[in-house]
Amino acid sequence: MSETSGSTVAASGTFAIGTDLPVHRLGYGAMQLTGPGVWGEPADRDECVRVLRRAVESGVNLIDTADSYGPFVSEELIAEALHPYPADLVIATKGGLTRPGPNVWPPLGRPEYLRQCVEMSLRRLRLERIDLYQLHRIDPQVPLEEQVGLLKEMRDEGKIRHIGLSEVSVAELAAAREIVEIVSVQNLYNLTYRKSQELLEVCEGEGIAFIPWFPLATGKLAGPGSVLAAAAERHEATPAQLALAWLLHRSPVMLPIPGTSQVAHLDENNAAAGISLTAEEVAELDALA
Repeated sequence: MSETSGSTVAASGTFAIGTDLPVHRLGYGAMQLTGPGVWGEPADRDECVRVLRRAVESGVNLIDTADSYGPFVSEELIAEALHPYPADLVIATKGGLTRPGPNVWPPLGRPEYLRQCVEMSLRRLRLERIDLYQLHRIDPQVPLEEQVGLLKEMRDEGKIRHIGLSEVSVAELAAAREIVEIVSVQNLYNLTYRKSQELLEVCEGEGIAFIPWFPLATGKLAGPGSVLAAAAERHEATPAQLALAWLLHRSPVMLPIPGTSQVAHLDENNAAAGISLTAEEVAELDALA
């Protein structure tokens, strides 16, 4: 790991969310600070606290969470570990899903529920305003203008600074932007899954942050003798680190948020910020899709 040892996430560069929230582009996703099925307490709560503190020490200043992680466990852990927060730390959270059990995530976008989601996240995170609040999923049973309109109301009330969306199409992003400014989208995107490529290109053109979830996926692409494995070997890195580095090279609006509940894995993920890929290597990895 000689190429990346000692590096911090500052090497990933910066991006200003909503033009006024500068963050290092390699962030941290807090979904794994929970039990199996993203349900209940983590196996080692103390280690999760150490992970959060280590992330900030390493230069991470974008932490992504949601009220549905646990539910509530992830937000509570963030406050326990990090409050009072560093001045430059951006905590992005989400609402709009219900949790009747492990691995079950029905959407609920009624305005009165979304208002409760925001108010309770403020309380758990010990914040007066949430820097980035994301609609976790659009509820197909509720008009979009009611869901996004409620978040606009709460932004106007000073309880939300910026609004983002999660798992949306190009058309849904356009419709939401007719109602309020959208500064970020969070969609599944990684080396093996790129169905949101058109959306990424729209975000590039509009200066909207693109937060890819499940960024470490490599699947069969990491097999012995593969292009990915060979590139990882050249950089004395792991295939997962190369997958992260590829995302950072893929677009200037890309903000990967790898998650983990272990400090050693966090350090390994963060080291990807220091991996510099050539144009040829990026093209080789692009061709793997």
